[in-house]
Amino acid sequence: MALTDTFIRQVKHSGASAGDKHTDGQGLCLHVTAVGKYWRMNYRYAGKQKTLAIGVYPAVTLAKARRRRDEARELLADGIDPSKAKRDEKRAKAANAAHTFELVSRDWLVKTKGNRAATTQDRVKGWLESKVFPYIGKTPIAEIGPRDVLAVARKLEALGHNESAHRVMQICGQVFRFAVASGIVDRDVTADLKGALTSVSVTSYAAITDPKRAGELLRAIHGYRGHPYTAAALKLSPLVFVRPGELRAAEWSEIDFDTAEWRIPAEKMKMKNDHIVPLSTPALEILKDLHPLTGHGKYIFPSVRGEGRCMSENTVNAALRILGYGGDVMTAHGFRAMARTILDEVLGERVDLIEHQLAHAVKDPNGRAYNRTSHLPARRGMMQRWADYLDKLRNGANVIPLHGKNA
Repeated sequence: MALTDTFIRQVKHSGASAGDKHTDGQGLCLHVTAVGKYWRMNYRYAGKQKTLAIGVYPAVTLAKARRRRDEARELLADGIDPSKAKRDEKRAKAANAAHTFELVSRDWLVKTKGNRAATTQDRVKGWLESKVFPYIGKTPIAEIGPRDVLAVARKLEALGHNESAHRVMQICGQVFRFAVASGIVDRDVTADLKGALTSVSVTSYAAITDPKRAGELLRAIHGYRGHPYTAAALKLSPLVFVRPGELRAAEWSEIDFDTAEWRIPAEKMKMKNDHIVPLSTPALEILKDLHPLTGHGKYIFPSVRGEGRCMSENTVNAALRILGYGGDVMTAHGFRAMARTILDEVLGERVDLIEHQLAHAVKDPNGRAYNRTSHLPARRGMMQRWADYLDKLRNGANVIPLHGKNA
């Protein structure tokens, strides 16, 4: 006779050492022992008698046990061993648990580190840790769908961070494609999200390129009364005009005070080439003044949070805002445009020297890229003339109007 809920609830162990078995039909039985009641299913596969563990009562009720038995019988009808299918499912769940989005992302960060500059690596890692992991980091990557990733991106979009939303979506796509290549998932789910976010118009970094206004900016910078690390970074930005990420990740080991050079290794550069920044007298003075404060550590501009990291990517921009220069007027990246424009159009410096100092790709007449030491003496002179000119602007000297060299 088929079992009933009442019987299962009331039945007791008889004391038999092997326990008591009560059948329900089609191979399903309840095994009652001194420690509990267990559902089992007896079946034959490939000519052998086998037993499938279905669950423990009362967590698995009679109705649920019957459903699991029926599912196992369907597998048998398709020529599949239910015990093997159960083991495979268990292994798959364990594999999923070992491949959460966070763990896969961190593996991707390590194995693709050589493809990114160190500053970019830190920035991408920071985005994942602050904007993605809190929401889907603990979820097995195989269980994440397009809507899960979209929900993360839309949280940023709702805050008005449209560019960050797009960037996070791109990073998630890279992680998924890495997981596909690693055999962890079958596809990149972010491919279904094309056009799901508000489009972002591409604009140039805001920059002050008029000499008179540049002088006003320099006076404001020298009047900054914030944190000394930030003040030093602000003052150094126009003098060296490197990319903001290269400045904030600068290390003391890269500075040679004897030769007055800052040697940035290739892995930190956007173009993946070593780069030399000749340091003018004012630039050296700023670094020497800062050395007693941060020279004991790795970074010239360490994070004020003391976490062994370099300065935040928003620090210089935030300081400019404090000084009254909004993002539509001047940015940290804008010091590059300031230098490029004024060095060329006011000071009449050689364009190839300017481009080389900006770490842009510069080729010789035969189409070969210059190496990092190309025209170094000439660039050294240009950087000192640039520093002298900025000093004059800051002190309010008469300046040559923009385009004055062509007048």
